[in-house]
Amino acid sequence: MNEELAITVGTAAREARERQGLTQGDVASQVGIAMEVYSRMERGRVLPSSTTLRRLSMVLRIRADTLLGLDGPTPPQEARTLALADREEDPPTLRRLVRALRPLDEEDLKAMGLIIQGALALRER
Repeated sequence: MNEELAITVGTAAREARERQGLTQGDVASQVGIAMEVYSRMERGRVLPSSTTLRRLSMVLRIRADTLLGLDGPTPPQEARTLALADREEDPPTLRRLVRALRPLDEEDLKAMGLIIQGALALRER
């Protein structure tokens, strides 16, 4: 996930920099980082710290949520999955079950659903 995030941040930063007509050196000096570090950031090789992300957002005149890829009409799939699986109000056992089911394919999920339905039917007797 960090690799994907680094690429998302880098791509958004590069596009914003080019729209502003700035060079990598211009942005790096205004943000207060070495040009080599900024270059690696744009290529998705390194993630900025929260402080650097904030400065980058101000220099490039772009919202931090846009840099992070969170500005679309719906949140990324991973965010929806985490929100469903890690709700604090759910008991820990339920959260563990949801996390265990998350990587299963559709066929395996259907099978698990049938197992759960069977267990619930036995419990109601």
